[in-house]
Amino acid sequence: MKTRKWMFFVLPASITAEGLHIVIPLYVLFLGGSVVDVGIVIGLHYALSAIGAVFWGKVIDKYHVKRAILFICFSAITICSIGLFLTVDLNLVFIISSVAGFFIIGKNPVTQILVMESVSNNQWSKLFTQISIITSLGSLTAFLVGSIWDTFFDLRPYFLFCAMISAIATVLSIWVGSKSIIERHTIVHSIHGIRHIFDHTRINFQFIFTKIPHPHDFKPIISIFQRKMSHEIGLLFLTNFLFYFGSNIYFTAFIPFLKKFDFTNSEVFLVYMIQTLVLLTIFFFVPRLISMLTEERATQISYLPRVLGVIIAASLIPSMTGVNSLVMAMISSCLMVSAFSIFSVSSSIIIFKAIPKGFEGTYLGVNSFMTGVGIFLGALTAGYVSNAVSYSAAFAIAVGIILSSLVMFRIYLKYKLSHRII
Repeated sequence: MKTRKWMFFVLPASITAEGLHIVIPLYVLFLGGSVVDVGIVIGLHYALSAIGAVFWGKVIDKYHVKRAILFICFSAITICSIGLFLTVDLNLVFIISSVAGFFIIGKNPVTQILVMESVSNNQWSKLFTQISIITSLGSLTAFLVGSIWDTFFDLRPYFLFCAMISAIATVLSIWVGSKSIIERHTIVHSIHGIRHIFDHTRINFQFIFTKIPHPHDFKPIISIFQRKMSHEIGLLFLTNFLFYFGSNIYFTAFIPFLKKFDFTNSEVFLVYMIQTLVLLTIFFFVPRLISMLTEERATQISYLPRVLGVIIAASLIPSMTGVNSLVMAMISSCLMVSAFSIFSVSSSIIIFKAIPKGFEGTYLGVNSFMTGVGIFLGALTAGYVSNAVSYSAAFAIAVGIILSSLVMFRIYLKYKLSHRII
């Protein structure tokens, strides 16, 4: 068994990533920014993450370096965190947050490689599960610290906390081997690797590009609009696109929405901490649930709590105050991540089974691209609709888009069934 000292960096890296994920929108609002500004900063952050996923994936594929990537990325995140602490200029926050997104994603392809190098492929699932648990504990730590932060400090020094933890991750990265001995594309040939990628999409919106998509790779999607289906997987790509589009409208608007109704920063962190606890708990039950229901039924059922989560936020939080409002926010948030836990696992299995042999890298690249576009559009839509019309309108659009994702998935099932009959 190979040494796993490299796993030491996972916890502090997760603390920093999740801490920044919440504190940056709060800081934008603290500086007087609007929900539009929050939408822009989140959209740019994940747009640069998508670009970073391609860049760092190419670097590790070509040069097979691991320690260097982690050292550079964690050092850059440390500098970005300090920069965010020092600035009060909203435009600089946009820039620094985007740069941070580019570097935060860098650890993902390295982590995937390290898991594949550490154990045989039939043990990947077990080690990926351990990484998932450590990552969730990192999220809990970041949110726990944030939930008590207001009692002792202003919001800005939280960036110094992130910088300190990122510096620790930088030091711990020295335990990582300098060269990789396995090809990164190997992960796309294993259901264990694919499930890890999809399971973490909510946490850091992971993207995997083992092959950068070319225009002709989108033929399964284009053919749908030309009314001549080339492959059913195009329907799954659109299902995921709509799912993440609608979902990120909710997630982008959620923090400004809570702040509008006088939630403190500590209460916002507390909501996300409870959300993560629920996510971690459900994580252990989802595989058993899916085995009982089948992937197709589980995917369809997952839409119900997600829609209910949005409706509760839009209809109940504004009409309540104090503890009741806080409880409703927790219920809404927990329903959203519960739905995601089911959807991410079941849909990842369905997509893996639908990908034609030999096209794993190509189609996962297309899926990542569609997911990234959905996340980006969701962030911008949430910002502009919430500001120009209302939060209720943004949440209504989110529900409509999520339901359209369900309709698209039903079309996929119908096409698949008729195709089998023929």
